[in-house]
Amino acid sequence: MNVLILAAGYATRLYPLTLTKAKPLLEVAGRPMIEWVLDNLTPVPEIETVYVVTNNKFADDFRAWAERYQKRGTKLRLKVINDGSKDDADKLGAIGDIKLVIDRESLANNDLIVVAGDNLFSEPLADFAAQARGSEATLATYDVGNLEAIKKYSAITTDAEGTITSFEEKPTDPKSTLTGIALYYFSRATVPLFSTYIAAGNNPDQPGRFIQWLYQRKPVKTFQIGGTWFDIGSKETLEEANELFRQFVR
Repeated sequence: MNVLILAAGYATRLYPLTLTKAKPLLEVAGRPMIEWVLDNLTPVPEIETVYVVTNNKFADDFRAWAERYQKRGTKLRLKVINDGSKDDADKLGAIGDIKLVIDRESLANNDLIVVAGDNLFSEPLADFAAQARGSEATLATYDVGNLEAIKKYSAITTDAEGTITSFEEKPTDPKSTLTGIALYYFSRATVPLFSTYIAAGNNPDQPGRFIQWLYQRKPVKTFQIGGTWFDIGSKETLEEANELFRQFVR
């Protein structure tokens, strides 16, 4: 099993903070966001390599960070991939980046976990990986708690077995408070479908669009994340995360 961390966006909503530093390298509770992601992945067995896909602007910064992180004794093997984009206007999009790494690193014959480098979790992800293993695809979900809050995200409904039955981005009339978050498992049988998706001319940006396309073709299971999940999209949510995640510093 490999892991792909998405870190190639330009996070323009966080300017000027992200003009000179990639969003996943911004600190939350005293450490880069991406380290929260990696620390929660460390308990997952059978991870071969963690690929971090970024852009040309920040590739050297991620390489320098990865060298420092590995020197601290992590068991994870990291490899930084530069997608070649130079600004927000020529970015490949998250799905485009996933396909790029799959093709460039020949990952189509292995299972793959994909996670956004700016998604914060308070609990390890070993249970997610254990349940997802054996499925064709699994989407992590989180209950945001109310129908108004879900309008900013995607609304998910499932059957009794936890398989997705509907997926709607930013719903105006949501029927569920369960949202899909940027944490995914794809079996080796499903990974090649990223090429199929892109070849058909579908939107290469938000990874949730791939799930929206996939669940109509293959069963996509869900796993509800416990603890605290945080999606940082503004200076205000970054400040809130700094306060909240201090309690989880180990």
